[in-house]
Amino acid sequence: MAMSQKQFWVYILASRIGGTLYIGVTSRLMERVWEHREGVVEGFTRRYGVHRLVWYEEHATAEYAIRREKQLKEWHRAWKIRLIEETNPNWDDLYPGLWPQH
Repeated sequence: MAMSQKQFWVYILASRIGGTLYIGVTSRLMERVWEHREGVVEGFTRRYGVHRLVWYEEHATAEYAIRREKQLKEWHRAWKIRLIEETNPNWDDLYPGLWPQH
């Protein structure tokens, strides 16, 4: 039996539609977004109320995910907004959809 492959994620959180953005990278997307939402860790997202998961993508390796995160952080704001709105035009909170359906 093959061992499960670790997944890496780049994600964007927003304070509201068109609001403050935060870009992060993690190997545990559900847990990390929960930490942002609950304000568990002090920092930017807690200070500015940036809790809405509006975009994410999966990467096969940590190297690729970190490279993509750095790339997105260098982008102009308009490009980030366009990226979000290509798949999430209403800026819906995608966090509830991460949980497996029972």
